[in-house]
Amino acid sequence: MSIIPSIFGGRRSNVFDPFSLDVWDLFKDFPSTSALSSPQFSNKTEAFANARIDWKETPEAHVFKADLPGLKKEEVKVELEEGRVLQISGERSREHEEKNDKWHRVERSSGKFLRRFRLPENAKVDQVKAAMENGILTVTVPKEEVKKPEVKAIEISGWN
Repeated sequence: MSIIPSIFGGRRSNVFDPFSLDVWDLFKDFPSTSALSSPQFSNKTEAFANARIDWKETPEAHVFKADLPGLKKEEVKVELEEGRVLQISGERSREHEEKNDKWHRVERSSGKFLRRFRLPENAKVDQVKAAMENGILTVTVPKEEVKKPEVKAIEISGWN
């Protein structure tokens, strides 16, 4: 999970996790000041920042779990980019507004989110699986078996 956003270049990385790559554009689609007071305003960067993802490594696999409440699996994409970058993205749509609706408070965010993780060399990228249940996306990336080095005994001969 990334800690510090960078507005320079749009990428940030976690000091503790060199494999994590997040894309965050702070000023993209930023509304004018008059729109900020509108109750219909939805902060798109907030929606992106709220895509929380855990990454754990087990002896068999790398497992990613994302909390995506209110999203359907059709609204989420899991992709491999450049062969080794796992990309999880999606979009939470704004509710349909009726002409006569009067909003008092808007706290649920809408907008797009995108998270990227550089997978380590031991990841079997051709066997990635994803499942979504009760708003939790689980992506499992199996790991290559660690091969023990083959040890061959060499007979020691004498000079005699």
